[in-house]
Amino acid sequence: MNLEVNIAGVVLKNPVMTASGTFGSGMEYAELMDPGLLGAIVTKGVASVPWPGNPGPRIAETASGMLNAIGLQNPGVDTFVKRDLKFLEQYPDTRVIVNVCGHTEEEYLEVVDRLADEERVDLLEINISCPNVREGGLAFGQNPKTAEAITKSVKRHAKQPVIMKLSPNVTDIREMARAAESGGADAISLINTITGMKFDIMRRKFALANRTGGLSGPAIKPVAVRMVYEAAHTVSIPVIGMGGIQTWQDAVEFLMAGASAVSVGTANFHDPEAAPKIVEGIRGYMERFGMESVSEIALTESGSASGAS
Repeated sequence: MNLEVNIAGVVLKNPVMTASGTFGSGMEYAELMDPGLLGAIVTKGVASVPWPGNPGPRIAETASGMLNAIGLQNPGVDTFVKRDLKFLEQYPDTRVIVNVCGHTEEEYLEVVDRLADEERVDLLEINISCPNVREGGLAFGQNPKTAEAITKSVKRHAKQPVIMKLSPNVTDIREMARAAESGGADAISLINTITGMKFDIMRRKFALANRTGGLSGPAIKPVAVRMVYEAAHTVSIPVIGMGGIQTWQDAVEFLMAGASAVSVGTANFHDPEAAPKIVEGIRGYMERFGMESVSEIALTESGSASGAS
């Protein structure tokens, strides 16, 4: 039995990673669990310069999930390299995927260029849910032509394989997946959060200062599984699935849908050991069905699991 997966030529020891923005770079979690148990750590979004993020309140609980409007607060790429990448050197067997954000194409490329020669960076995840200031604030990932263009630009500069992180706030996720693949993406990851809103009816105001926020958690999982399935059956590049994964059973659903690997996000907030537990759960599932590789979990074209007995 082999839990290794290959994402664009980079081998992960298991298919479980953390979702950007829910794990920092692992420093805070290292006191509570062993980041070295993960296949990969996906860092919080990194910009060319420090971003202060949105004013508070920035988080609101919802039924089976949460809304956040953090605004991609981060210290900038220079601090990230000196502090976060240095910290991650102590986990040589866990891959490092750096999430990159920006308001313009130039801002993305500044980060990509800065990270080009950093040996500890194994892959780049490009967050195209960021608002494109030149297009009136519309996210890069909501227009196929824009998504393809930013993918091509990043690929021309990147020395590491490129994962494009797709937004679910689109009409057809398959169109966006094809756009990323056409732009040269080595892999895609989805889904990012779904735009939502909540009111505080007793204070008679918006629950979030930003008014809208990104919905994550179990509430979005059925939507995420459907979109991962559609994307995985549209493109030939690897798909990393995420969105509401709390347990190993959730993770197996995404792998059955065609994901090559999975990311655990909101679950980290209430159970710091969620991701390592999911690794062991996948291992036990594979043992139960006599599977020798993670790829056997995916459904066959006939609609049955290839490892079913």
